[in-house]
Amino acid sequence: MTEPAYLAEIRNSYDIAAANYATLVGEVFERLPFDRAMLAAFSERVHGKIADIGCGTGIVTGHLAGLGLDVFGIDLSPGMLEQARRSHPGLRFETGSMTALDVPDGSLGGVVAWYSIIHLPPEQLPGVFAEFFRVLEPGGQLLLAFKVGDERRHLSHGYGHDISLDVYWMPLERVASLAEEAGFVEVARLHRAADTNEKQPQGFYMARKP
Repeated sequence: MTEPAYLAEIRNSYDIAAANYATLVGEVFERLPFDRAMLAAFSERVHGKIADIGCGTGIVTGHLAGLGLDVFGIDLSPGMLEQARRSHPGLRFETGSMTALDVPDGSLGGVVAWYSIIHLPPEQLPGVFAEFFRVLEPGGQLLLAFKVGDERRHLSHGYGHDISLDVYWMPLERVASLAEEAGFVEVARLHRAADTNEKQPQGFYMARKP
């Protein structure tokens, strides 16, 4: 089966930017207390094995492991995974796509997609949310982070490199609706104002599989 062009674009862009991303984003994450608070709340509700889907360089994967969770990472970009394995040699990282997860049905206690749904065309999201629902066990927890708005922006330069990457800003209500349509029950949502180095508000959504 031919890979969709948008997946190749995501992989290629992050392969190019991986080394700089690891440094720049890692520093930003430490300055965002509300983001870390959502991860802390998730860690208190979740049990079993956790997948950080679209894990990138493993920043969130490592943070969750530090909170005591049994977590592993999945990402489309080999370059990002190389950085993740270098920074977190004790954790497991796998190549994969959230559009078709190589994970058995009902095998996970939790799924985190931390700013990893933002590059997917909106018409792909129902299938992705269905995948998240499929791999979670009953009672399993979902946590999403994303950019709040209602537009598509194209990045031709980022993290110090020329790249080609679409970024979709989404209303929090739309994300909540997609999760509900997939079968999830809402637990919490947070709308955070833009930080100093951000151009838009941020959204966080937590739900559970009944």
